[in-house]
Amino acid sequence: MALMPVADAMSAVLEGAAGLPEELVALEEAAGRVLARDLKAMRTQPPADMSAMDGYAVRAADATLGAKLKVTGEVAAGRPFARAVNAGEAVRIFTGGVVPDGADAIVIQEDTARSGDVVTINEAAGAGKHIRRAGIDFREGDVLLKKAHRLLDRDLALAASMNHPALPVHRRPKVALLATGDELVAPGTTPGPGQIVYSNGFALRALARHVGADVLDLGVSRDTVKETAAAIRRGIDAGIDVLVTTGGASVGDHDVVKEALQAEGVDIGFWKIAMRPGKPMMHGRRGPLRVLGLPGNPVSSYVCAILFMAPLIRALTGRSDIAWPLHDAVLGRDVGPNDQREDYLRAALEERPGGPPLATPVSHQDSSLLANLSRADALVIRPPHAPAAAAGSVCKVLKLPV
Repeated sequence: MALMPVADAMSAVLEGAAGLPEELVALEEAAGRVLARDLKAMRTQPPADMSAMDGYAVRAADATLGAKLKVTGEVAAGRPFARAVNAGEAVRIFTGGVVPDGADAIVIQEDTARSGDVVTINEAAGAGKHIRRAGIDFREGDVLLKKAHRLLDRDLALAASMNHPALPVHRRPKVALLATGDELVAPGTTPGPGQIVYSNGFALRALARHVGADVLDLGVSRDTVKETAAAIRRGIDAGIDVLVTTGGASVGDHDVVKEALQAEGVDIGFWKIAMRPGKPMMHGRRGPLRVLGLPGNPVSSYVCAILFMAPLIRALTGRSDIAWPLHDAVLGRDVGPNDQREDYLRAALEERPGGPPLATPVSHQDSSLLANLSRADALVIRPPHAPAAAAGSVCKVLKLPV
């Protein structure tokens, strides 16, 4: 099978991917979720003219320099004044209090002097001074939060003020992760001869949650079609939306994932892509279930997850910003010419004032080196057949999540 270009592989993975069905979640649970429809204000804010300061509600025509006005009452937040302000009168008012009928200005308390029930105006106030007009923030029916918007912390305050106790969001995708390999042992154990400590799943599960998925860990299956197929079936029976496998996707006698997926009714769409690291990656479908078969090498696995798993999850959450943004940078060292595979070089990123950041690829790009991956801030993208590039050349980078 010919190697598929990365762009074609991405199109295949994302084909038909859209926000999952709507569910209603409480405000407290809505941060990071994606709105399934436009959200309209259920009320006007503020609902009436409000005082922006502590002071006195007056008629601007009366509030001339040196005027003495009779104080006829008091307004606090939540306790409106029962009658209008008439000529020659003032009402003591506090921030957030409803401006009484008849009043059209607020004189702040620092600009007054009070003796008993008489207040002297020491600085004149024009009409509208220190008044927050009804609806200055928003009005009932205004669409303030749009469909496909990912809700931030401050959006929850706005939604609450709009009088929404719960919000319509897209259901989180259910993503299952299955690792394969007779050689894998859990962290904290002592590996025997030929064994290695399993690491891929911890990064992949964290990344999946970071971009909005609920995650099911299917554990590690042995390198048999029967055991791998049984684990895949457990995920299917759990109602998952995405199955991500790691390892067993190459061409060796013990790489059984492809056969196990096909045994469970998965149609393989592609197998092997023109990228480095990550060539032995698979994609398939079983009805609405989407399958990504990632390589076993930890760096290959993570890079494929960044490029394919994360955008797929974002699409299923309903987000419109699916792909990671690319940024201009400058190479920090020389890089050689490229072959037919698109390269994703781990690199340290150094921000520089007044110019693009400096992207310095790590010296060893082997796909098993996790220490280099941990130290990397970005991936330098090298197109297929790119010529050698000298330090100082402009390049494109994908910044890794922080």
